Amino acid sequence: MATNIIILTIATCLLLVSLSFGLTVVPTEQLLHIGVDGELSVELSDLDAASFDFGRLSLQAEPLAVLHPASAEDVARLVKAATGNCLSVSARGHGHSINGQAHAENGVVIEMSRSRSRSKTPILAGPRVLEKERYVDVWGGELWIEVLRETLKHGLAPKSWTDYLYLSVGGTLSNAGISGQTFNHGPQISNVYEVDVVTGKGQLLTCSEERNSELFYAVLGGLGQFGIITRARIAVELAPQRVRWIRVLYSNFSTFTKDQEFLISLHGNPASQRFDYVEGFVIVDEGLINNWRSSFFSPSNPVKITSVNSDGGVLYCLEITKNYHGHNVDAIDQEIEALLEKLHFIPNSVFTTDLPYVDFLDRVHKAELKLRSKGLWDVPHPWLNIFVPKSRIDDFDKGVFKGILGNNKTSGPILIYPMNKNKWDQRSSVVTPDEDVFYLVAFLRSALDTAEETRTLEYLTNQNRQILRFCDDAGIKAKQYLPHYTTQKEWMDHFGDKWDQFYRRKMEFDPQRILATGQVIFKPCTSTSGGHVATW
Repeated sequence: MATNIIILTIATCLLLVSLSFGLTVVPTEQLLHIGVDGELSVELSDLDAASFDFGRLSLQAEPLAVLHPASAEDVARLVKAATGNCLSVSARGHGHSINGQAHAENGVVIEMSRSRSRSKTPILAGPRVLEKERYVDVWGGELWIEVLRETLKHGLAPKSWTDYLYLSVGGTLSNAGISGQTFNHGPQISNVYEVDVVTGKGQLLTCSEERNSELFYAVLGGLGQFGIITRARIAVELAPQRVRWIRVLYSNFSTFTKDQEFLISLHGNPASQRFDYVEGFVIVDEGLINNWRSSFFSPSNPVKITSVNSDGGVLYCLEITKNYHGHNVDAIDQEIEALLEKLHFIPNSVFTTDLPYVDFLDRVHKAELKLRSKGLWDVPHPWLNIFVPKSRIDDFDKGVFKGILGNNKTSGPILIYPMNKNKWDQRSSVVTPDEDVFYLVAFLRSALDTAEETRTLEYLTNQNRQILRFCDDAGIKAKQYLPHYTTQKEWMDHFGDKWDQFYRRKMEFDPQRILATGQVIFKPCTSTSGGHVATW
C-alpha cells in the first residue's frame, strides 16, 4: 500500500509539472525501473536531505527521486532516461554548495558519495593508487580526506588541495579547487590527468588532453554544465611527514600584499628556497584572530588588535608553511629563517606551531567539530568568494576592509591570498581576472544569533551586495569564484570572451539542458514533443 501511494504521488507530481511547464512526462514505472545496480530512492528522508545544502540560503527544492549509483553506468542510465523528457539531473557530492547549485527540483539528484551508496552489489571501489605512475584513480563522489588517507598509505599525496577536505573530488574539479598551494602547483584542475564523464546525452566517455579533449577542458571548472565526473586521475607526489606552520602579523596592507606577492614569485625555486603554502586573512575584530581555525594562539596570551598599531583598525595575518621530514628539521629551521628575513612583518609577531602533515591539511575539520558541538554548523552561510586583480587590491582594501566592513564583527574568517595566473590552464571553463597575479578574497561568514554575537542572514547578504556593487562602481574587474548569478546578462558578463565557447560546449554536450539546472545558467528544457525551444 505504501509503495503504491509513493508511486501515485510521484506520478501526480510529474503530471502537475507537465501541465504547468509543458514537459513530457516520464512514466513513473520507467523512472523507478531503469535497471540500475544501485538504488533509485523516493524515501522522504532522502528527498529531504537532497533539498538542502551547506549554504542554507535557497528555499527547499525537493527532487522527485535520489539515485544512489553503484557505478558510472548507473549514472549514464539515469541521465539517458532523463534526456528528451526535460527531467533535470544534478550530481551531489558532500552537499557543500552555497546557493542550491546541486538542487534538482522536480528532477533527480545523484548522490555521488561512495560512503552512502546503497548498491545491492557494491562495486564502487575506493581510491586506487599507482605508485610508479604517480597518480591515484578516484570515484567522482569520493571525499578528498579519503583520497589523502589512501595515498598516505603509499607515502604519497595529491599536490594541490582545498582548505576543507570533506568535499567531493567531482565537486571541487567542477569549480577549480584552490588553497595556499595554488600559487605553486596551480588549482586542482591543473593536476588532473584524466576523467570519466557522463555527458548530458547519457554518454560515458574517458577524457584527457589527448582524448575527447574538448569535453576534458569543458568539465574542469565547468560548474557541472557539460557532464558528471565519475572518475578522476589525480597527480600525486611524495608526501612530507610534518609541517612547520607560521603566522606573522602586519598593520600595513601594502606591505602585507607585497610580501605575499614576493613569496608566490618564488614558485619556480627549489623547495628549499620557498614556502609550500601561502595564505592570509584579514582581522577586523579581536575575537577572530584567537578563535578561527585552531587554538593557534595561546589562550593565556591572546593577540589583541589594540596592542598593535593597526592601519585603520585592521590587521592582516600572513600564513605560511614549510613541509619536511623528521630527519631534516635543522635544515628546515635555517630555510625558514632565511625566508623570514626577507619579509617586513611586525617585529616579534611570529607565531609557530609544528604538526603532522595530515593534521595540517585537515585543520578546518577540527574547527567544524567545535562548531557542531555548539550547534553553530547547520546555519546559513552567505559566503562570497571573489578573484580581485592585483592592480586593484589596494582599492579593495580601502573600500571594503576599511570601508564597508569597518571595525565590525564578521562572524567568520576573511581569507586573502594571491595566485599566479600562469598556473591556470586557460583551456578550462574557469574565468579569472586578466592579470598575471590575482587575489582570492573569501568572506566565509555565518549567520549567527547567539548570546555572544548576532549577524543576521539579511545583514550579511546585504553586505555582500554592497561589496559586489562597490567593485562594479569602482571599475574593479573582479570575478566570482563559486559564482552565483540569476540573469543571463550576469552570466555572460562573468564569462566574458569565454561565453561563446561555454554556450557552444553546452549545446554539444548537454543540448537538452538537463544538467546542473540549480546553477541557473541555462533555462531548463521546455520541450513538449521532442523538439526543443531555443533558450539562453
